[in-house]
Amino acid sequence: MAGFRGRSVYRRRPDREGGLPPGRLGQHPTISRRGSRPPLSTLASHKWPAVSRALFDTRDESEILRLAMNHVSAVGPYRAEAGYLRVHGHMVPSPQVGPGHASAVDRAVRELTGRDVPVTVPGRSRGRGRALALQGPGGLHGYLVVTSRSRPTEAQHFLLATLVRLTAAALSVAVAHRRQREDALELHRLRRERTAFQRRLVSLVVELGYQRAVHEALAEVAASGGGEEAITSALHALTGFPVLVEDRFGRLRSWTGPGRPDPYPEPDPTRHEEMLQGVARRGGPVRIDDRLISLVRPRGEVLGILALVDPKDDADEYTVFALEHATTSLAVELSHLRHLAEVELRLRRELVDDLLGGTDEASAYARSEAFGHDLHRIQYVVVVQWRNRAADDAFARTVGRAASAVGMPSLVTRRSDHVVLVAEGSPHDHALYETLARETGTPDGTIGVSARCDTPDGIPGRYQEALRALEVRRRSRRRYGTTFFDDLGLYRILGPGNEYQELEAFVREWLGPLVDYDGRHRTALVETLSRYFDCGGNYAETAESLAIHRSTLRYRLQRIREISGHDLTSVEDRLNLQVATRVWKIMLGGPG
Repeated sequence: MAGFRGRSVYRRRPDREGGLPPGRLGQHPTISRRGSRPPLSTLASHKWPAVSRALFDTRDESEILRLAMNHVSAVGPYRAEAGYLRVHGHMVPSPQVGPGHASAVDRAVRELTGRDVPVTVPGRSRGRGRALALQGPGGLHGYLVVTSRSRPTEAQHFLLATLVRLTAAALSVAVAHRRQREDALELHRLRRERTAFQRRLVSLVVELGYQRAVHEALAEVAASGGGEEAITSALHALTGFPVLVEDRFGRLRSWTGPGRPDPYPEPDPTRHEEMLQGVARRGGPVRIDDRLISLVRPRGEVLGILALVDPKDDADEYTVFALEHATTSLAVELSHLRHLAEVELRLRRELVDDLLGGTDEASAYARSEAFGHDLHRIQYVVVVQWRNRAADDAFARTVGRAASAVGMPSLVTRRSDHVVLVAEGSPHDHALYETLARETGTPDGTIGVSARCDTPDGIPGRYQEALRALEVRRRSRRRYGTTFFDDLGLYRILGPGNEYQELEAFVREWLGPLVDYDGRHRTALVETLSRYFDCGGNYAETAESLAIHRSTLRYRLQRIREISGHDLTSVEDRLNLQVATRVWKIMLGGPG
């Protein structure tokens, strides 16, 4: 296209088709030489104010470029081939760019650096166009690619240059507004971030202050040697909620604050165990009903729970923080108490073992006093054995608790198959047995109690007496219950263990024929003889206790004389027969 070839002076040549004069549109050669504007067309002069207003009224850069491209043909024989906007340093084509020649023009425009240069436009007969830089105060905003159907006049060239300048100015204003909006939005964002940061900072200051208060309160409790009650009191003061501690089995250890139930409900073992497992699985404080519960679990062993009573669900993250740290402090305290209890239990066992084996009185008095046990008082040795319960630490603790519950302060130890108590004062008749039956859930247990012991050096002998009473009870027809050595009577002089073989031989010697006869004929001659002696030889009482007639009793006694060969009127025979029937009934199990 001839109008885009460089010329120093523009003169219209009628023998050639028109084109765009060379040079920048803002430096028209004729204007600079003659110093006067070329005449504008009537159409251009009428539309120009409206075009200018439209360009400057919009703040959309794409819309400004579209308006400019639409009005290019109104100022002369021009065609707007393409328009480009500078977006983030790259030239982005307007949607109005034709797809047929977009790629070739794109490559040419993207290599430009802000100058007006000729470009090749595919598909046009003359093939040449010009990329006009939309250069404003804010820098390069884009390009307008224009071709001409014929050589334009000076006035048309001036109008195109003016349109380019107006477009660039409008783009500068739009870019300035856009950047102003972006700056305002960025400023607003920064202010919001600053406000959020300030709020977070204030929150952190409050949180750190609360955490410091929690640490200081619990550290003060630890430094002063405060125990469980001091920890729960500190937690109550920090949170305002009632605080409670339950042991491993759900029994209340302590309560700080208002609203304590009286009496405190007894736990259901199955539901309590399920609750502990659920809290352990979830980890951290867990809300169950109206309580926020935290497990006290040092080294994985559950020692109890620490809980806040919060029926309105008002606990926040600060409350949870205080509860977690109080749980840690309580875990240390309960673990320490557990260790002390284990050490004390071991020392108590050593003392009891020494007492049972024999030790010097001075050492025994001093050591027992350290445990709060008064050996100067009358002592009893108690031996406990329970069916299907191993004599382990757990059972020893159960026996110790039961003894305390019935008012028997005791020192406890254990042997391979039984638990031994050295107890202050005389035990109640059957209170310990009944308490243990409730604790263990079964009555299948045997207890032997020694005679009184006035000094520590008599405890070994009293231990043997308790074993004797236990063995007699185990071999009796009523195997389960409590037997006191003082109630054994004749059996106190009978030895335990292998000496029962001698007892069996003695019974066989005096009652053998009768036992054999009863076995063969399914009679009850031995039982009749035993009842006769128990009733003091009274015929009427004996017959009544056996629910038989007196004549029947006389017949049976006669048969006893005949079968056994012993004379019931002989004092020596009567004594031996009576002892034999008592041993047969109590120690050897009676019939069978």
